[in-house]
Amino acid sequence: MAIEQKEFKFEENKYNLTKKWLDDEIKLIENNDKELQDKIASLKKQAKGKYSEELETAQRLYEITHKNLENYNEAKMQPYFARIDFREYRKEKESYYIGKFGLGDSSTGDEIVIDWRAPIADLYYSGTQGQSYYKAPVGIINGDLSLKRKFLIKNNTLVDAFDEGINEIILNSGEEKGKALIDEFLRINLEESVSGKLKEVIATIQKEQNDIIRADKNGALIVQGSAGSGKTTVALHRLAYLLYKYKDKLSGEDIMVIAPNKLFLDYISEILPNLGVEKVKQKTFEEISMEILELKGKVYTKDKKLALVLEEKNKENVKYITNSSRLKGTMTFKVMMDRYIRLLEKKDMDVGDITVEGYTLFESKEIKRLYIKDMQHLPLNKRKDEIKRYFNLKFSSKVNDIMDKIDFSYEYMIARTKKSMEDGPERRKKLIEIYDERDNKKDEIKRKAKEAFDDYFNSWKEINTSKLYLELFTCRDILDEVSAGKIPEKLIDYIVSELNANAEKGVIDSDDLAAMLYLKFKIEGIPEKLMFKHIVIDEAQDYSLFQLYILRSMVSNNSLTIVGDIGQGIYFYKGIEDWNKVINDVFEKDALYTPLTQSYRSTVEIIEFANKVLVKQNNSLKPAMPVLRHGRAPQVIEFKRKEDFAKRVDEIIKEVEDLGKKSVAIIGRTYEECKIIRDIMKKYSTNSWNLIKDTDKNLKLENIIIPSYMTKGLEFDCTIIYNCNDENYGRDELDKKLLYVVLTRALHLEYIFYNGEISKLIL
Repeated sequence: MAIEQKEFKFEENKYNLTKKWLDDEIKLIENNDKELQDKIASLKKQAKGKYSEELETAQRLYEITHKNLENYNEAKMQPYFARIDFREYRKEKESYYIGKFGLGDSSTGDEIVIDWRAPIADLYYSGTQGQSYYKAPVGIINGDLSLKRKFLIKNNTLVDAFDEGINEIILNSGEEKGKALIDEFLRINLEESVSGKLKEVIATIQKEQNDIIRADKNGALIVQGSAGSGKTTVALHRLAYLLYKYKDKLSGEDIMVIAPNKLFLDYISEILPNLGVEKVKQKTFEEISMEILELKGKVYTKDKKLALVLEEKNKENVKYITNSSRLKGTMTFKVMMDRYIRLLEKKDMDVGDITVEGYTLFESKEIKRLYIKDMQHLPLNKRKDEIKRYFNLKFSSKVNDIMDKIDFSYEYMIARTKKSMEDGPERRKKLIEIYDERDNKKDEIKRKAKEAFDDYFNSWKEINTSKLYLELFTCRDILDEVSAGKIPEKLIDYIVSELNANAEKGVIDSDDLAAMLYLKFKIEGIPEKLMFKHIVIDEAQDYSLFQLYILRSMVSNNSLTIVGDIGQGIYFYKGIEDWNKVINDVFEKDALYTPLTQSYRSTVEIIEFANKVLVKQNNSLKPAMPVLRHGRAPQVIEFKRKEDFAKRVDEIIKEVEDLGKKSVAIIGRTYEECKIIRDIMKKYSTNSWNLIKDTDKNLKLENIIIPSYMTKGLEFDCTIIYNCNDENYGRDELDKKLLYVVLTRALHLEYIFYNGEISKLIL
């Protein structure tokens, strides 16, 4: 509820005073910044290109202070967005203003604005008025929360302020449908137009989202988020929070974000820098895999494969494509790779003693024991490195043992010579010859021992993992053994044929990457630079169990944030259908599952329309709960001619513009259909349209034509579904998921066109 005029005047005055203080503070920081720059320039002259500890210290200090200056300058547009009043037990009540960055007074040391990630700021997101508490590093802080106030700031001006009533919960899940939202501040923010990028939402984070953001770092967190629940935004805000909380142990370079495609990476590209997070690795699974495997060439991506599945008319071909993809993503396929590794391990054990001139340096039984038993926990090539390193430590001792044996054998010859010959020149000459022969032999064996040792480990060659996967499928006997005869013969023939065809064309199927990585990790180990401290996996329902297992192996302490929506699992032939499978098979039950059930993106009318499709899916998901933001009901429109479609779309564009909105997407089922739409619009529309391809790296949301499967995670002011007829969206599970995805992209307006018989999924 909006605050009273008297209170608003107080806050307006406070806001203006804060802006003035901030201007003064920035001037002080700018002076310090300039002084540091001058100092660095002077030190560089003195150093003359040589290392200077003082220069390095000054440069590091400058990086910190300059970043601080950037934050203070950014805060000028909106120093804070909220205020809480909290009285800690046995202390006086204090007001805390919360902003994107913590802002402190350099002269007094007082904190003027609290960082949204600070422990006490948790009260703003999750606290209820009255007796409340927050978790601080020193423990639980109890007290009384008497005010939660939110500020609406536009163009550097305080426009309005809203107080949350006593014990009001923003999302009242038990209320009648459509009456969930009682927060005017949230409604105003949700009604804004879509920009070209995903935005930070620190002022409107809800309690269920805040709980996920502030969850413990060490452990896998799986978030099932319905369409529009803000799961991607929450996952990225969680990174900002973790970097703040663990700033002494965690940096951006320790984190990786795995996103579904390059277009999506562009869509989320600004959110982390806007939150002050830098140097986070943001990749697709295909990109990081090709980088690790050091492979070049084209990748047959999951999007291209799905496009083929959607457009292929031959049902037999679709069956083999999907069954191959499904198999390669299972944990059964991982078991096959384990069997293959055991065969390689067995082959590796065909080794003999390490000898030199008939003497044994190291026995094969010791080598086998170390390889099979003592170092079993290590990758295969690492075991050989460790055995060599271990033997190197014993090498001198082993050579000395041989020297002792040589000395012993020559001592007998020397004793016999002394006994059989009288003392004199002849005997002395003979003894010198024996001594020389002994010493020469010892020198030669010392030299040859090192050569024999190195030759042994060089000939015990490291396995070439780049060709290993292909070799498995070119040797039918080995393939039959590792598959235990459980894969249908025709499917094996298809997989072998596809692998060979791809190899000839220099193409890598993305479905093969998990197994290739697994073999590399098991044989060579995981490079240290690719071991992360936290990984975020977005649209996780589209990854296979095997892919998720691989990503888990690349992070320490099981520290992952996994977000997805099974209701949008359009890669039905390989993706996740049940999160319990992930929890049990990938994480061995060591994972926390939490749902996000509220949808903040769309109006009540749009969500309720989309939920008609969701409830027809073969899963147990509860329909998304819309917040109370009403709008126009989705319009279902029949069109007879292509010209009629284009004309009506032009009218819709005008409606969107009149509402002050601008992002509009025409969504076709397939890329081929999108090309048809492009030609229609080029011929009949008065507006310009841009066709989005799966290879695009940049995204502009105004007037685009986009395939259904590429819209996941994106949102638009208005969506236009091209042809929602019974042929395009039938009754199979893929159609249900595709249609649910496209019906949940719109924030404000949605139009569903059809030609022919309307899809029964929306009836």
